[in-house]
This record gives sequence, C-alpha cells and structure tokens, in this order.
Amino acid sequence: MKLETGSNFTAMEDALKRIKIQENDRESSIESSVLIPGLPDHLAHLCLSNLQPSLLYGVSKSWRRLIYTSFFPPFYSLYVVCSPTTTSSSSTSANTSNKHTKVDHEQNSVEFFCLDPISSKWKTLPNPPSDPPIRVLRRHPSFISRSLSIQSLTVSERMVLIAATTHKFLPAFERPLGFNPLSNEWFFGPKLPTPRRWCGTTSVHGNVYIASGIGSVYDGDVARSLEKWDVKKKANEWKWEKMAGLKDGRFSREAVDAIGYRGKLCMVNIKGRAVKQGAIYDITKDEWEEMREGMLAGWNGPAATTINDESEMYVVDEIKGSLSKYISEIDEWEELIESCEHLKGAEQISVGRGRVCVICSGGRQIAVVDVTVKPANVIRVVNTPPEMEAIALHILPRISIVSH
Repeated sequence: MKLETGSNFTAMEDALKRIKIQENDRESSIESSVLIPGLPDHLAHLCLSNLQPSLLYGVSKSWRRLIYTSFFPPFYSLYVVCSPTTTSSSSTSANTSNKHTKVDHEQNSVEFFCLDPISSKWKTLPNPPSDPPIRVLRRHPSFISRSLSIQSLTVSERMVLIAATTHKFLPAFERPLGFNPLSNEWFFGPKLPTPRRWCGTTSVHGNVYIASGIGSVYDGDVARSLEKWDVKKKANEWKWEKMAGLKDGRFSREAVDAIGYRGKLCMVNIKGRAVKQGAIYDITKDEWEEMREGMLAGWNGPAATTINDESEMYVVDEIKGSLSKYISEIDEWEELIESCEHLKGAEQISVGRGRVCVICSGGRQIAVVDVTVKPANVIRVVNTPPEMEAIALHILPRISIVSH
C-alpha cells in the first residue's frame, strides 16, 4: 500500500478546518437570526415591539436588525436637506478645470441625509430620480451674500420638495419631488399648473398647499393664487385644485413662512423681525382672513407646528435666541426659553415628538430642545454631515433598511 505524503496530509487537514469553520459560521448565523430562543418569531415580535429601540440596539444583531424592519413600530428620525458649504463649494470649483463640470456642481447643490437617533449616525438617502434630472441652485456668484431658497415640507409622513431655482433663475420643479421613508423610495407629485419659486407652501390635514410665488416671470394671477394637492388620494388621482386666491401679490417677494395650524394655513410675507403682513386661510370655508394681532406680533423668526396634528405652534427669535409657544385662546406667545446662544441665528425649525429641532450656527449645527419639561432646554446639539450645511429639517419615521 502506498503511503500518503506529508503534503497530502496537510491538504486534508486544511480541508477539514475549512469545513468546520463553515459549519460554525452556519450555526452562528442561525443563532444570530433567532430573536428569543424557544419562541416563534411572530410572538417574539409582539414581546420586543413594546420596548424602546435604544434598548434593543445594543443587545444582539438580530434585535438590532429587527428595529429597522416593518415588524417593529417605526421610530422617528431627523431628515435634512443639505447644501455643500461655501468652503467645500469653493474648493471643488478651484480644483475643477472643466467649466462644464463646475456648472453641474452648482446646478445640483442639494443633498439629503437622515440622522438615526439610535446609532447617532448620518446616512445618505438614495439618489433622487435622474429623469428628469434635478437642477437646483443654492448659491450664485452674482449674489454673494444671499442664498437661494429651496422649499420643502412634511406631509403624511413624507418629505416633499416644492420650489427651488435653477442656474438660469427658473423654477426647478415642474412636479413636487417626494421621499417616502417607509418604502425608502422617491416619487413625483402631480404636475404644477405653474412651476414657481418664492412662494408659501405647507401642509394642512394631509393636503399640500402652495400659495403665491413667481414662475419664470412675474404674473399677477400666480402671485395671488392658491393651489391644493390631496396627498391622501391614490397616486393616479393626484391633481392640483385651484382654491380661493389672495387679494394681492404681496406674498411673492421671497420664500415666505407658511405653516398649518389647527385646520388653517398661516402665512407671513417677510422673514425675521421686520414689519410684516400676515394672512390666514381657513381650509373648511375656503376663505382668507386677516391674521390676529398677537400671532403676527410674535412671529419674529422661523416658525413651525407639531407634525401629524398641527396643534401647537412655536417660533424662534433668531436675534434674542428665544423660543416661544403660541397660545391661541388668548392670542399671545408664551416664552419658553428667554435666550440661548444655540438658538441665535436660527434659520429653520421642525417640531414633533416633544422636540423642537433648530438649524443654527450658519446651518452647521442642529439644536434639539425638549419642550415637554419646564423649563424647556436644549438637550443636544448635533453637527451636520461634514462639509454640509442644513437647509431644512423634517421629522419622519425611520427608513426600513433591511427585511427580516
């Protein structure tokens, strides 16, 4: 009988080791996929869905995967529309010798991120559809000290971009561009009767409203118009409906603040603390009315209402750094924070789940205020993604990343 050589023995040993490693990996994979030993998954889902996702995240891989699936109640995350900072934009332009590439960079100066509150990590959203291509301009060399507005809103737990400007100073969106975090997909809304910019836009009771604005050129009818899109309908039934118009075009001078509050659309025509005019649209009566004196007097900065129910209105005074809540019954603002450095220079806010999230520090930070306690206080300050500045905030359900 012929004896095996040493090299053959070594080869056999290596093969046996590989088989053993593969078996261990399979066993480990099976163990890591089990949620609660001895329980079928549908019962484990019921047990674990009542716990805070932050508690499950650090226990095991299977529990961590579970909180991002449809079997677990979606927790809320912070979504941010961003633009490259001036420094990064300048660096890109300086390092670009091809003029065409530079123009493309300026045309597409908007990106989208989500902050996972459990892992505290920023994640990029999927790229928007490329047909038609998205052409959005945030800055232009002709306007050194001014940024061009990019207007978005939250409706039915989706983020929707309504208005922006192209490099040719034309409206950027012929149709609203939306993102649904639960399906992790982008979608288009119905075609706008008149694509526009510098308008007032918000959602009220699941309907998107767009008021006033300027199209490719100024048009008095557009500046006085109000259009409604019922997002609750099926996508093949989406359309814009013409509603009662404004009495004049005073709200088409810039991107104005508009918010939905207790069944009404509330809008002011100038940002900040300057003397302004206000108007309120009653969606049940399809009528415009004057804004109450107290509401108008205290609207001295970026304002927002609570997501989903639109029952509470907050405003941040970007000069003082104060935070106030509107008390409708007495038409007055209750000051929750007298002054806070983190709130000074506030640019935009979003409200939900007992938190007021504020873009501050020139868009490079987001301050989170807890308004469920007295006194209200800043509980966290988050840096935006590297070389990005935040333009708009949206509080939405987390993205479903994996399937279980």
